[in-house]
Amino acid sequence: MTSDAGSPVIRSARDLGLQLRAAGDIRDLIGAAYGLDALLLHEADLAPAFLDLRTGLLGELFQTLVNHRLPTALIVPVPAAHGERFTELAREHARHPHVRILPDEAAARAWLAAAR
Repeated sequence: MTSDAGSPVIRSARDLGLQLRAAGDIRDLIGAAYGLDALLLHEADLAPAFLDLRTGLLGELFQTLVNHRLPTALIVPVPAAHGERFTELAREHARHPHVRILPDEAAARAWLAAAR
């Protein structure tokens, strides 16, 4: 799906009226994002449990996004605030084709526009 102007359709969880608080919310997000070119998630859109890698929730979210081939940018200005493992994850995803952790919305939108 692209807009009438030919630019990709990128929506945020906020635009879709969603917040991820539990694993079941991942299905709702995928359903609401159906037909979009890309998805933008802000750190505040996720419950703290998603950012605690020990829970496995972020891994489940990322795997679902990859399975659905939905380019997604997660905006986390300071990955180190969530621990060393989260910082490593952000580095590992710096070149990921479907899911990236980026520091701000401008960088996220630029990557998503180019990713389509």
